[in-house]
Amino acid sequence: MITFPNAKINLGLNIVERRADGYHNLETVFYPIALTDVLEIVPAADGTTSLQCYGRPVDCPVEKNLVMRACRLMQHHYDCVPAVEMHLYKHIPDGAGLGGGSSDAAHVLTMLNQMFKVGADDATLAALAASLGADCPFFVYNRPMLATGIGDVLTPVELDLKGMTLMLVKPPVSVSTKTAYARVVPRPSVSDLRSDVKRPLLQWDGVVKNDFEVSVFAEYPQLGHIKLQLQRGGARYAAMSGSGSAMFGIFDDVKMAEALIGCFDGCDTFVTPL
Repeated sequence: MITFPNAKINLGLNIVERRADGYHNLETVFYPIALTDVLEIVPAADGTTSLQCYGRPVDCPVEKNLVMRACRLMQHHYDCVPAVEMHLYKHIPDGAGLGGGSSDAAHVLTMLNQMFKVGADDATLAALAASLGADCPFFVYNRPMLATGIGDVLTPVELDLKGMTLMLVKPPVSVSTKTAYARVVPRPSVSDLRSDVKRPLLQWDGVVKNDFEVSVFAEYPQLGHIKLQLQRGGARYAAMSGSGSAMFGIFDDVKMAEALIGCFDGCDTFVTPL
């Protein structure tokens, strides 16, 4: 079986408070996008579970890779899941705030569930996914969701950006999530994000905000410059996804976005319909 694990962007990201356990409560809207990896899973002929990675380098031992961990999790909980051979082609950049690794892991859960007729429902798979990472459960449902708690409490959001065009810009820097959280100042939300994202896009600026931008832009000024270029290039809305370093702009049409491709030297750029 072959599937295409997709990335996500964050529409707004409010860091609400620091918890007693050291984690942070947040509010954000996860929105799925069409930038994908490629994942193939087949039964293992030799009875040994394996993972081969291609494309973008994956700097992680195989047994610690989220794909392998997701597979081991299913094999642990369900005896009907046998040894499998997995092939992962990485196209989604790592360290970008796009959730590529989390998506790969969640898709392993859903693929194995389907391939071997496990019979687990989405809620059960999402609970398993939560043990792999806070944003993994989102990719089980893979539709617009308001995420609260540490990002693992999900509520559907009626939001449809079809007809718009997304431009992603990933500079050659990776932002440490731990560092980003250490430098952000938590504060209670002053508005309802679920309602804010239903406003016209031109009203999002200054309302649908990513709290990480202040501290991350201070350390990586290039990211702030990219956001400004996207806005000046006609984006109706531009922001950083997650804790970075991917920046995105939402445009009325593909030509406006494609006209900017050559403006970001040394960066990976992707243009895709929403």
